[in-house]
Amino acid sequence: MTLLALGINHNSAPVSLREKVAFSPDNIDDALASITANGVASEAVIVSTCNRTEIYCKIATGETEKVTQWLMDFHQLENNELANCTYRHYDIDAVRHLMRVAGGLDSLVLGEPQILGQTKQSFAKAKQCKSVSQILDKLFQKTFTAAKRVRTETEIGANAVSVAFAAVSLSKHIFDDLSKTRVLLIGAGETIDLVATHLAEQNVQEMMVANRTLSRAQGLADKFGASILTLEEIPDHLHKADIVISSTASPLPIIGKGMIETALKQRKQKPIFLVDIAVPRDIESQVGELGNAYLYTVDDLQGIIEQNKEARQDAAQQAEHIIADEAKLFEEWVASLSSVDSIKEYRQSAMNEKELLLERALMALRNGGDSEKVLHELANKLTNKLIHAPTQALVAAGKRDNDDELLVIRKVVGLDEQE
Repeated sequence: MTLLALGINHNSAPVSLREKVAFSPDNIDDALASITANGVASEAVIVSTCNRTEIYCKIATGETEKVTQWLMDFHQLENNELANCTYRHYDIDAVRHLMRVAGGLDSLVLGEPQILGQTKQSFAKAKQCKSVSQILDKLFQKTFTAAKRVRTETEIGANAVSVAFAAVSLSKHIFDDLSKTRVLLIGAGETIDLVATHLAEQNVQEMMVANRTLSRAQGLADKFGASILTLEEIPDHLHKADIVISSTASPLPIIGKGMIETALKQRKQKPIFLVDIAVPRDIESQVGELGNAYLYTVDDLQGIIEQNKEARQDAAQQAEHIIADEAKLFEEWVASLSSVDSIKEYRQSAMNEKELLLERALMALRNGGDSEKVLHELANKLTNKLIHAPTQALVAAGKRDNDDELLVIRKVVGLDEQE
């Protein structure tokens, strides 16, 4: 039996290739059924995100190429398309890799938390499709334990290392409780989408999305329950916003000093926090000169991010130790499985001897035998049966003058414990 992690990610392949091997909700059930039903793997979990596609599986030793071929066949790829783009990890290395992935140590953004949820969803889907049994079930449970420890025992997720996360984190320093704030987002691109995601996690009171194209803004509004504005409507609604975060491709500023002055008057000088992520800038730099207007640019955020990256690197070192500990525990559990069959066989043998001798003793009692004599005979015969094999092993080790073997047998039969 071999544990295999076969994958492709943001480090090993461009997005054009990652798209080809990605699994969608529409085909993941068929994929899990196919990989197990066709004898490629006896157990399998597929983790597929925008940055990675990975197959964790239990296979017969030496049959890695079957999994690679299955992946190419399933996605109808040419034979050379995956050459030099996939990576493979085996057994304990596969365990450590999965734990690093779930802990955010292998992510594009170090320590990002979304991958843990995605890994849990992938495992749940595999369980639902019955492609998981004893080994992978235990592996993923131990992985979730490791990831939880990484989150609770280190600061790997505490510091912002993306512009979007940094913008929201900075907002939390200005406003103690974001659930009481109203937010205006300007733009509808990927960065604003991510900002909106982080804000939604903070349960902001209200979210407005302004964009040049209302159809793009509508997509965000539907996703996060926000209202939409055109760029021309911003001056009429700006005074409602406690937080303004802007990221557009506009060549000219969208918000000027005069617009903010008017909004502050309408707010009776209640502070406005503004983050300009755009390059070129969406908000005139003179806005920062106004009292009660707190303006931060992408350069300000970058300084915060660089400091936090260093902090996350320190936390990552701690996380690696946690993962090493949890991986070792899983390895020891797998090793213990090899003794399970022997233990069952030994126990069954002893139970068979007990049942045989007990039946004889009960027969003797039913035939009028002396109960004390019958019990003594039962005890003596059972003892002799149980100590016969260990006695023979001790004698053989003594004849071979093998002290190491003798010590092992003594330990097994409990003689050293008695001493």
